[in-house]
Amino acid sequence: MSTAAFHIASLLEKMTSSDKDFRASPSPAIWDTSCQHLTPLQDICPASRCPHPEFMATSDLMSELQKDSIQLDEDSERKVVKMLLRLLEDKNGEVQNLAVKCLGPLVGKVKEYQVETIVDALCANMRSDKEQLRDIAGIGLKTVLSELPPAATGSGLASNVCRKITGQLTCAITQQEDVAVQLEALDILSDMLSRLGAPLGAFHASLLHCLLPQLSSPRLAVRKRAVVALGHLAAACNTDLFVELADHLLDRLPGPRAPASPAAIRTLIQCLGSVGRQAGHRLGAHLDRLVPLVEAFCQLDDDELRESCLQAFEAFLRKCPKEMGPHVPSVTGLCLECLQHDPNYSYDSDGEEEQMETEDSDFSEQESEDEYSDDDDMSWKVRRAAAKCLAALIGSRPDLLPEFHRTLGPALIRRFKEREENVKADVFGAYVVLLRQTRPPKGWLQAVEEPTQTGSNLHMLRGQVPVVMKALQRHLKDRSVRCRQGCFSLLGELAGVVPGSLAEHMPVLVSGIVFSLADRSSSSSIRMDALAFLQGLLGTEPAEAFHLHLPTLLPPVTACVGDPFYKIAAEALLVLQELVRALWPLDRPRMLDPEPYVGEMSAATLARLRATDLDQEVKERAISCTGHLLAHLGDRLGDDLQPTLSLLLDRLRNEITRLPAIKALTLVAVSPLRLDLQPILAEALPILASFLRKNQRALRLATLAALDALAQSQGLGLPPSAVRAVLAELPALVSESDMHVAQLAVDFLATVTQAQPASLAEVSGPVLSELLRLLRSPLLPAGVLAAAEGFLQALVGTRPPCVDYAELIRLLTAPVYEQAADGGPGLHKQVFHSLARCVAALSAACPQEAAGTASRLVSDARSPRSSPAVKVLAFLSLAEVGQMAGPGPQRELKTVLVEALGSPSEDVRAAASYALGRVGAGNLPDFLPFLLAQIEAEPRRQYLLLHSLREALGAAQPDSLKPYAEDIWALLFQRCEGAEEGTRGVVAECIGKLVLVNPPFLLPRFRKQLAAGQPHTRSTVITAVKFLISDQPHPIDPLLKSFVGEFMESLQDPDLNVRRATLAFFNSAVHNKPSLVRDLLGDILPLLYQETKVRRDLIREVEMGPFKHTVDDGLDVRKAAFECMYSLLESCLGQLDICEFLNHVEDGLKDHYDIRMLTFIMLARLATLCPAPVLQRVDRLIEPLRATCTAKVKAGSVKQEFEKQDELKRSAMRAVAALLTIPEVGKSPIMADFSSQIRSNPELNTLFESIQKDSASAPGTDSMELS
Repeated sequence: MSTAAFHIASLLEKMTSSDKDFRASPSPAIWDTSCQHLTPLQDICPASRCPHPEFMATSDLMSELQKDSIQLDEDSERKVVKMLLRLLEDKNGEVQNLAVKCLGPLVGKVKEYQVETIVDALCANMRSDKEQLRDIAGIGLKTVLSELPPAATGSGLASNVCRKITGQLTCAITQQEDVAVQLEALDILSDMLSRLGAPLGAFHASLLHCLLPQLSSPRLAVRKRAVVALGHLAAACNTDLFVELADHLLDRLPGPRAPASPAAIRTLIQCLGSVGRQAGHRLGAHLDRLVPLVEAFCQLDDDELRESCLQAFEAFLRKCPKEMGPHVPSVTGLCLECLQHDPNYSYDSDGEEEQMETEDSDFSEQESEDEYSDDDDMSWKVRRAAAKCLAALIGSRPDLLPEFHRTLGPALIRRFKEREENVKADVFGAYVVLLRQTRPPKGWLQAVEEPTQTGSNLHMLRGQVPVVMKALQRHLKDRSVRCRQGCFSLLGELAGVVPGSLAEHMPVLVSGIVFSLADRSSSSSIRMDALAFLQGLLGTEPAEAFHLHLPTLLPPVTACVGDPFYKIAAEALLVLQELVRALWPLDRPRMLDPEPYVGEMSAATLARLRATDLDQEVKERAISCTGHLLAHLGDRLGDDLQPTLSLLLDRLRNEITRLPAIKALTLVAVSPLRLDLQPILAEALPILASFLRKNQRALRLATLAALDALAQSQGLGLPPSAVRAVLAELPALVSESDMHVAQLAVDFLATVTQAQPASLAEVSGPVLSELLRLLRSPLLPAGVLAAAEGFLQALVGTRPPCVDYAELIRLLTAPVYEQAADGGPGLHKQVFHSLARCVAALSAACPQEAAGTASRLVSDARSPRSSPAVKVLAFLSLAEVGQMAGPGPQRELKTVLVEALGSPSEDVRAAASYALGRVGAGNLPDFLPFLLAQIEAEPRRQYLLLHSLREALGAAQPDSLKPYAEDIWALLFQRCEGAEEGTRGVVAECIGKLVLVNPPFLLPRFRKQLAAGQPHTRSTVITAVKFLISDQPHPIDPLLKSFVGEFMESLQDPDLNVRRATLAFFNSAVHNKPSLVRDLLGDILPLLYQETKVRRDLIREVEMGPFKHTVDDGLDVRKAAFECMYSLLESCLGQLDICEFLNHVEDGLKDHYDIRMLTFIMLARLATLCPAPVLQRVDRLIEPLRATCTAKVKAGSVKQEFEKQDELKRSAMRAVAALLTIPEVGKSPIMADFSSQIRSNPELNTLFESIQKDSASAPGTDSMELS
């Protein structure tokens, strides 16, 4: 017998023993685990100080059952279940409660039939005459249900238990013998339907017919519970039952003028609201009948009914925004009317109201309480429901924002005077939703563009700021903490949406902030909110706005820095840091004299920095704040400077605080104040050197950044011995294993080489060998390569040079020459580019050597003995060095490069083509006419020569190209009709680069080419436009924006290739610069959606021997259209009609393999971005997913077909997993059926579980690059 089973047996023996003392004593083996229960037990029986015997034993049993390792044999299971069921009927209430708690962990430890035994016993107890036993049984059933494994896990236990319970619950509900039993049964049924609605499919009809009559019950409690249960049932039942339920509710609702019981109407409206909240996505088809009825009832003089109507509207707006579209004006009018519904209170003018607010006499407060009682006045519930409904309306219809700003914004601001705190919080919340919806889309502020819809919204909002401030002025000093918190939340959001708008209202804001910071009577949360708001304000408002108020603002902030509560202290230090950074910036002259404030700020911060018994967060913030003080105001600290630096050094030695201390030291080092750090350098550098050996990556990165900053600022002041100790650690860091660390290490080496070249002598050999090994990596990032170039230039730039120029060139090129000699494995193509860049960097650092280097490279390139690798390196190096070589070598180089274009090696030809363009860019008068003549004369080398022209156009200065623009334009457009698509692509890129030379003159010419050109010319022109779009702001953007509409008309071009090129251009614009197309989407989207349709006239059959093969010529265009749709989700979501968008996604789910892959990814993204519309059509979306997951590949198919199908299944399963993250989707009967199908299929189940693990470990990986 196992130890756990033995313990269980001894506990059972103790529970059944007739010896009271034996029952009361915990067994020695379990003494430790049960001791935790003794203290509370003594409190239970203070008179006797002796725990109840059964309680002690049950407590020990609970401890055992909660252990994951416990395993019960069949006999122990039976005995434990029997004993717990007996204890449920114990006379002692505490024992009963503990026995109920034991049921939870027991459910997962015993076999299925034992769980059914427990459920049967609990159901029997539910019908008991004893109220206490009924209550315990109800709690027990809820506990068991909460522990049952979901049906989606594949376990049948939940289904079996629910079936067993359901019949007994329906009997208890319909018999109506005992109201208490009926209420308990309804509670349990609601709980069961909310968690396990789908497995009860067979009972849904009987449950519906059992619950509907309860809506007419004379008892309010029964009606309320029936409403909740029907809401959960509506989410899980099939479509026929849902229609039956909706029709029943609609038929039972009388006309507003027909005689009916107010209670009955209220119940029906509440039921509609419950169905709307739980399954509103299914109500869309019924809303045209439903909404006018609910609107009519809202006009009746019944506050409770009005509240229910507004709550129903809120649910409809959230779940069915599109279907509610026609009813928005009437619902908006109702909400605005109900928002002001306060019949028992007269709102006086602002002045009188303010006077009333400041009245502190107890008499006036008592009088107010007597006059208005919440028990009598229910109108506040109507106003609260109206505010919530408006929030739902604003959140669900971003397309109506301009109208909301005109109508709802002012109305909400007027209601800031609301007297009821709960309502006021919801009014603030609705206005915050309006602000969040107005927040400019990503990239809008950076884009150079004309005012858009977003711009006009912001303009309207900016105009409302004074009204908002006037309405909130009194509330910022309200006695209610919750009211002030609402103000700070709203104002913080406002400052974020319209930065700079609150500057002129700073006196009011500062007064409110200081009032809350000084408020020590209430909880600390208000002070933290005030500090967080102040921190945000410092980031959004101009520094000058704070200058006048700093004497008022600083004392309470510094007082908060010394607050004993760590969260307030940490927040205050952050504010102080932001205050220093914003008011005395390093990149502008000081506009405010810091002298009156620096002492107070320094004293408060140093007090925290010196203390050692602090929370970790406060320590880190104190160090960071000290770093900012030193960096911005270190020259004003006087005698405090050296003690502060010493404290920083102490924190550097401490393992807990070393990382923030390094970052603070970096701030001080890079500061333009150039503080004297000599007193701490000798000690700090060896400590920093030791950090470079640590495994903690963040520590190494921060240390290297600090060392580089110190080397730049202190230079020769660094102690040479300490520098050598640091340098000794660096060779190990210049490694491919961590490129970011390697980059920072090489940057530091370059800085030290310039500051103290003598210190580098000892480590230059090991460092160089590691660096050269790093340069041979094919994965070398651009940042590491740039750092390496800087270091190599520093090595030859010192006087005398640390390493000889010729020696460095030899070391760099040795891998290529040695490879040519020994015939070993070839280097990666990227390595040649890296080495060539380094050769060019060395030549730039030693201009006197450039001509000689160029001559040697030309000689290597010409030599017949040179291997292709040597020639590639020579040409790539010449591409960089050739511009500095002088006219003589350049003329010779021209001949060599043109000869190399005929080389048998493709790599040599490509390198020569690249070099010809790059060298030509430095000597256009000599090279460009020659290059154009070669393109005309050598049609077979045209592709390579066009690549050369592209490089020349990209590298040359625009002004130097203007004289040749017409000749190049004519030559390029002659080649637009070439047969080779690759050649046309290079021509398009050349045209794009040429347009950038003179955009106002050349861009309008595209109109003529699009109107008159042949199909290939038109597609080349559109492709050229794509190359004008970059992800950074560019001077051509405003001009390009004015032409985009005309270019997009090519989506109606009869030629497929032109349409595909237009879609590629549109996708690039949406992905890189959405501001170009955002305002045109209304015209573009219908054309885009048209391209997603399968066109039968483009599908043809091709005979391949005895087989017929179907070819779809429209596939590439459709694929491009769906790629555009995905990009629109990322950057233009607010401008899309998601329901229309989903129609085309739905079609794509049944299309070709490539398009299905795209639409599965889109569906997963949509499930995250806008779950409500996806939920509405989830039943239709499941079928294509199911068809994909269950599809079989024909026997005898090639391996690629199996791989494609597997990838398709995986992608579909990712979409299923994303859909299941929407809470209500799991309740859909079709999704529940599909989930059980997945669980019952071992292959699909394994795939699904692996995808769930992947998504849990790497959230947000469903985005993709389509540019």
